[in-house]
Amino acid sequence: MSILNDLFAPSDNPKSIGAKFRARRLKKFEKLFFKNFDPEKPLRILDVGGTDYFWKSSLIPNIPGVTITLLNLHLEKTTHLNIKAQVGDATAMPEFGDKKFDLVFSNSVIEHVYTFENQMKMANEIQRVGKCYFIQTPNKYFPVEAHYAIPFAQYLPNRMVFFFLTKTRLSRMTKWKEADAQQYLDEIRLLDIKEMKTLFPGAKILKEKTLGMVKSLTAHNLR
Repeated sequence: MSILNDLFAPSDNPKSIGAKFRARRLKKFEKLFFKNFDPEKPLRILDVGGTDYFWKSSLIPNIPGVTITLLNLHLEKTTHLNIKAQVGDATAMPEFGDKKFDLVFSNSVIEHVYTFENQMKMANEIQRVGKCYFIQTPNKYFPVEAHYAIPFAQYLPNRMVFFFLTKTRLSRMTKWKEADAQQYLDEIRLLDIKEMKTLFPGAKILKEKTLGMVKSLTAHNLR
């Protein structure tokens, strides 16, 4: 049972399926990163909704001259000298000037801002403060909903998903707390390819596939 618990755990568990997808995604990002940026020059990265943990397996924070700023609604803990954290709102970043950052990065965050209006605000701010961007989100039409690991949960009424989350162990082999379940149901709005293109006009859309199906989408302007 512990093996199953690990496999279906959230992606901060290194043994989980989500962690394996995240590691593969990071390698793809690093490949693009090293094609587009000169490691000999100072580089400012903004990670919207990011964590110190995400960057632990990356080479990027160890490059001299690189600084990574984690922006969250709460202050994240950091352990790396080149990673700092501050409190802020992804949908409004008046603390940052235009093109303040060489790169804005965000992994599985833009689907958590409640409404398409807020997603548009976040996308606009990312493109305002960043010269380049790399923004990932789960694909709305992938059969297994990414946050709950329940097949087709995105098509079910919220009250039914709430029941599955809080009264059964269908989601990641555990029962959710009612407050946590309701918070996720309120805030998550999944995106499809058309909407990502609307949010990031002119972006290239990377399609992360598994079993021949598109699991997640990444909008970026790296070439």
